[in-house]
Amino acid sequence: MDFKNTFGQVTFIVGTQWGDEGKGKLVDILSQEYDVVARCAGASNAGLTIICDGKKYAFHLVPSGVLHENKICVLGNGVVIHLPTLMKELKGLDEAGINYKDRFFISDRAHLVLDYHQALDQSREIQRGDQKIGTTKKGIGPAYEMKINRSGIRMGELKDFESFEAHFRANVELIKKQGVDIDVEKELEKYKEYAETFGPMIKDTFDFVHENLKNGKYVLVEGANGTHLDIDFGTYPFVTSSNTTVGGASTGLGIPYSKIDSAIGITKAYTTRVGEGPFPSELHDETGDRIREAGHEFGTTTGRSRRCGWFDAMVVKYSVQLNGLTAINLTKLDVLSGLKTLKIATGYKFKGESLPSFPADLKILENVEIEYEEMPGWEEDISEISNFEDLPENAQKYVKRIEEILECPIKFIGVGADRKAMLFV
Repeated sequence: MDFKNTFGQVTFIVGTQWGDEGKGKLVDILSQEYDVVARCAGASNAGLTIICDGKKYAFHLVPSGVLHENKICVLGNGVVIHLPTLMKELKGLDEAGINYKDRFFISDRAHLVLDYHQALDQSREIQRGDQKIGTTKKGIGPAYEMKINRSGIRMGELKDFESFEAHFRANVELIKKQGVDIDVEKELEKYKEYAETFGPMIKDTFDFVHENLKNGKYVLVEGANGTHLDIDFGTYPFVTSSNTTVGGASTGLGIPYSKIDSAIGITKAYTTRVGEGPFPSELHDETGDRIREAGHEFGTTTGRSRRCGWFDAMVVKYSVQLNGLTAINLTKLDVLSGLKTLKIATGYKFKGESLPSFPADLKILENVEIEYEEMPGWEEDISEISNFEDLPENAQKYVKRIEEILECPIKFIGVGADRKAMLFV
């Protein structure tokens, strides 16, 4: 497939469920043809896993396009960055022999996740008790909170360490009032070293990205998390703290919507969710356990086991509309091999009335009656198949039915873990 001519100069990759949809593989494939690969939202609580020639790479902050030589990688202003995590990730790239020098840049407007944010996050989750949100406790929420209340510290401040130090000390005084104790001198010593390490990587990425667009370069925007974790449109309050939808490309990278040529939604052939919050099609039986084991449904970032359920078209159709999706990548179809019967959630009813769309009210969502459509499964191993027409007939029917319900073309189908296990339709 000629990706550039098919999808245009700016392509956005977005998760359509609750994250963990398998965005990494498509990003990796498309990165081979695009010039710039950028992140616009999220933090180290997000994770992408890529298996290349049997070797596994796990990314949390660095755009996965870094695996391809000469590709430029950018962390936009909408990302919040925990430098110790980023340092560890870069060391992993060094050990793997991947050179990122002069092709990995961080927005001077991006905010920092500091250790006091993590301490706050952990303390608050404990205090919530049974009402906990299920955060990764990595300080993401508190970092975005301080960004919004205008007390956050941005990457650009590291270039003027005297200013950074004054801002840091002032923030620590505020944090202490919330019962969090920080070793200020130790932290400042650590960040002085970070300032030297990351200084050359910090730049005005807004201008940088637009210069690349002006010069005819192709930009791939790598989404983090999933649509239903969006702070505005997700299952609030069981969401992340940023805009994970296509709008994040504008707010977190500075690319206006008019310049986004295509948006590709990533969706599993079933549904998963990590953490707390409603999940209508969740399976609490042997089938759910089987899907979890077959799909290796354990978090890249936290290792937490994922809740598993049937494919929920109400969840994904909402994402198709919200993001203006032009294509879909259906992932992990191979995980369903061996199941005699498959179910697709095609609609919700509440108190006998059909719901027109995915509801905002979680009390309604927790009590919906699901309308399921059953389809026969297939027994064959499909992980070595390279053409759609060679899939078992029932697998083809399953894919086509999902495409019909979503009213959005399925252009990619994942049939295995390796980067080569992708069908182009």
